Amino acid sequence: MLAPLGSALAVVAHPDDESFGLGAVLRALVEAGIEVRLLCLSAGEASTVGTGQDLVATRREEVLAAAEVLGLRSVRLEALPDGGLPALPADELTLLVAEELRGARLLVGFERLGVTGHPDHAAATAAALRVAAARALPSLEWGAAEEIATQLRERLGAPFAGFAPGAGDPVPVRVDRGVQECAIACHRSQDPNNLVLRTRLALQGDHEWVRLVRRGVRLRR
Repeated sequence: MLAPLGSALAVVAHPDDESFGLGAVLRALVEAGIEVRLLCLSAGEASTVGTGQDLVATRREEVLAAAEVLGLRSVRLEALPDGGLPALPADELTLLVAEELRGARLLVGFERLGVTGHPDHAAATAAALRVAAARALPSLEWGAAEEIATQLRERLGAPFAGFAPGAGDPVPVRVDRGVQECAIACHRSQDPNNLVLRTRLALQGDHEWVRLVRRGVRLRR
């Protein structure tokens, strides 16, 4: 999917974002020979799914298991407040991403509106994009095509949105769902068979939509 870059850092807000959202894209990067590390900014403790459990410990175990399935090199799990990332100083989030960069040549995250409009998703992506801009590095944004987002809104009332306007148009890339499905299954506390996720994956089929920002990296379908 991408010309070899050596290593990439994926930045997400919650455990399961790396699987439910980015899973097929991250696996494609790994299969292309790119070493992928994951920075997750919260422990997902505010989830309304899986209540009654020690969610911090449970979700940590789940994201570590999913990362192993996806073939990620490492996971750094922060404990910033779930649901509170936008209220934190932007410099604090940016510093965390910059500290974890460690020579990575590509930043990966959700598209800048957060795909579902979740403020935490948008804040995590914004931090990654600030580091990418400061270091003149390419960034890869994952999101939903506008027609898929529209169907999810109309059929299920799910708050999906297409890509925000930005540098470059999103393009479809072919992916293999098999490993992603195994990673999704690791997040047992978060209902991996929920209707919105299953409908989105069915609508997307064997393609994901991504936007590459910054010149000098080739993206092919």
